[in-house]
Amino acid sequence: MQRQIQTLAEFRKPDADTVIDVRSPSEYAEDHVPGAISLPVFSDAERAEVGTIYVQDSPFVARKIGAAILARNTAHHLETALADKDGGWRPLVYCWRGGQRSGGFATILAAVGWRSATVAGGYKAYRRLVVDALHRRDLPHRLILLDGNTGTAKTDLLHRLAARGAQVVDLEGAGNHRGSVLGHRAGGQPSQKWFEGTLAHAFDVLDPARPVVVEAESAKVGNLLVPPAIWGAMKDAPRLWVAAPLDARARYLTRAYADVIEDRAALTDTLAQLIPHQGREVVEGWQAMVADGRFEPLAADLMARHYDPRYAAWRSGKSLKLLGEAEARTLDEDDLDRVAGDLLRCLAPHDPALA
Repeated sequence: MQRQIQTLAEFRKPDADTVIDVRSPSEYAEDHVPGAISLPVFSDAERAEVGTIYVQDSPFVARKIGAAILARNTAHHLETALADKDGGWRPLVYCWRGGQRSGGFATILAAVGWRSATVAGGYKAYRRLVVDALHRRDLPHRLILLDGNTGTAKTDLLHRLAARGAQVVDLEGAGNHRGSVLGHRAGGQPSQKWFEGTLAHAFDVLDPARPVVVEAESAKVGNLLVPPAIWGAMKDAPRLWVAAPLDARARYLTRAYADVIEDRAALTDTLAQLIPHQGREVVEGWQAMVADGRFEPLAADLMARHYDPRYAAWRSGKSLKLLGEAEARTLDEDDLDRVAGDLLRCLAPHDPALA
């Protein structure tokens, strides 16, 4: 049975016990329906082999070889990942476009006695919903940007606002990156498609009648592009501003970037990327601070020489609508709680649910 799924919400909460992605491992790794498990019926090499035979030899021969591979791999899944499923289990299966891979797998599951179904249109139907939401339509949500100079704990404050009832979307969290040249995180960044899917679902669960707070970013988070619907809404969005003393920001960054500091060799190499902007002498001075373990002075000098001036230059001449400002003092835990409260009071007049 094929099932038509027409909304992101239906993909998040399908009428099924398990959503199964039977595409190859590399297809699944690039992007997949959130929550779906990977039970590939072809490995990457097997998929390439069958595709080559289809083009260079014969579609019939390719289908015959493909059917044999699918049957073998499905048998393996039945004996391993699916061995504990009882007779009432209801799987929902998809492949690239709802064709032979998902159909063949679901047919075998149905023969076992399970009420299996496939997604009409497969992964492409899911991806179309993501593209429609973020590339072809305007974002229905009103955005408010949480802004401030580098080191003002904006991501931390964003999460504290969420804990107090505000609607927020964490762009940096979705992109697994802190947004600057030093912003890489363990595990690296996801694919552009996964990033977009994560954001599409994040906005889809929020109330469009209430504002959504996002961190002020450039058009990219690391190497990932902010989708046009979100970026378009960000460009005209009003802002909440967080201010903090330079020394407090330096201390905060030293804590927040502890993972980056641990690898001094990698940090030294990353700083070299700033030579075209700051000159070799300045960057070599920063690299000497790394070698000496002087991380707070390094953070302070990076902000004073590089980040703060660049951001001030960007803001100059722009007409930015400010909804409110919160002044941090130390950026320790108690201070961040206080600042989050101040921001919430600035936000409340624009979000009746917080009043």
